[in-house]
Amino acid sequence: MSIPHTTGTVTAPAGPRRLRALLAGAAAAGLLLTGCSGSGSGSGVAQDKSAAQEGAPAPSAAPSRGEDDRGGDQLSTFALDVDTASYGYARSALADGRLPEPSTVRAEEFVNSFRQDYRRPKGDGFSVSLDGARAGEAGWALMRVGLATRPEPGAGDGERKPAALTFVVDVSGSMADEGRLDLVQEGLRTMAGRLRDEDSVALVAFSDEAETVLPMTRVGGHRGEVRDAVDRLEALSSTNLAAGVRAGYTAALDGLRDGATNRVVLMSDALANTGETDADDILQEVAHARKDNGITLFGVGVGSEYGDDLMERLTNRGDGHTVYVSSTEEAERVFSEDLPRNVDLVARDAKAQVAFDPRTVSEHRLIGYENRRVADEDFRDDRVDGGEVGPGHTVTALYAVRLKEGKSGRLATATVRWLDPETKEAREASRSLGTGALHASVREASARFQVTAVAAHFAAALRESGFGPATPKLSSLADHADALAERTEDPQVRELAEALHQAVALRGGE
Repeated sequence: MSIPHTTGTVTAPAGPRRLRALLAGAAAAGLLLTGCSGSGSGSGVAQDKSAAQEGAPAPSAAPSRGEDDRGGDQLSTFALDVDTASYGYARSALADGRLPEPSTVRAEEFVNSFRQDYRRPKGDGFSVSLDGARAGEAGWALMRVGLATRPEPGAGDGERKPAALTFVVDVSGSMADEGRLDLVQEGLRTMAGRLRDEDSVALVAFSDEAETVLPMTRVGGHRGEVRDAVDRLEALSSTNLAAGVRAGYTAALDGLRDGATNRVVLMSDALANTGETDADDILQEVAHARKDNGITLFGVGVGSEYGDDLMERLTNRGDGHTVYVSSTEEAERVFSEDLPRNVDLVARDAKAQVAFDPRTVSEHRLIGYENRRVADEDFRDDRVDGGEVGPGHTVTALYAVRLKEGKSGRLATATVRWLDPETKEAREASRSLGTGALHASVREASARFQVTAVAAHFAAALRESGFGPATPKLSSLADHADALAERTEDPQVRELAEALHQAVALRGGE
């Protein structure tokens, strides 16, 4: 089945300001307090008619927005997000014998932590997949929106652009604990071996002050120098996160490379206790780094005590995303898979909008994405910030949908819109789903759909807040995950089952 695309043109920015001009303009950076805006002006892109049959509400500039995505509003709009840190941190907490704080549990990050089976587009941009299953009582169903980018380039090919990466490493006293700085150093050594000769690396360390340990250096011929700089890192005193971020962006600007992917990688437990400690203040001086120079932020969280909220806000404002590591295996996975996948970008300011057909749907609830919601009328306003996505990624959004009794036909149309990183051209892809395509139950759907459902229910149970269909008991979810781990032979699904069993034990055998 073909994927409909529509294309259009947006006006490219007049041109990047250079280097120190960015920091000189810090006084104007108060724009950050209302969120970074994407580049380009908002010229519209016509909707693909093949994706909008008569009677189905088309994604458009709608006058209303349901703040909690429930009930009367037929549209649901959100910025794409590929964060997984919340799930990683929850697993770490459970392994340590404690339940995670409900405020740190974000359902979309649980859902997006697992491999999916979505078909991939042949070129840049996204494919769109839709499927669903009836969820039993009161007419509820679960609908999965799956977005996928092309596979990431292989290690030996030259498809991606060179990268200029500035690693900002927390070396405060709290990082001396096992599973913090040691994991960061292990990951950096792994990364140094995987980067290409044409890539560049800078290294900034911070505790109560920040220091540039290694200025921007080409990897080719200098891998030993990079590893030596990593080996010299040692934990010192307090955590001046603001100084680290500021020095990191300064180093990134000093080493800015035209035609390369320029990125800051912040590696910390995010327990800021010296200097500015608020995310808005920390990023106030670099508000235009992404807009004017395309520098994005990737966060790697570590530590059993972890500033989850601060790290997430930092990466959201820096147009990046966050992962969390608590073991050598996870560090290996992040630095050999996740970070290389984010060296390149295939989409900027990506947003999704799902239009539900009022003839068949009485209520819908987007599970998670609470802090990524976008006003419906801003879907095609390309000045409004979206998400940045690289090759090899999938993005999953799960909806609880209450169907109208006895009604059949179109259920929903999902559309994703993004800007080409090079041309700033706006593109869209859409797909629709009918009630007749719903599986009779969740357990009759594909294994990957079931994993998604179990992960979402797990998050709901930890948050102690459901989303429509009754949340199964943790013990039932654990049994379901056991069966899925055996069926898929996927180590990550086995980890999900183990985390569920740990939660059952902590909840007294629930």
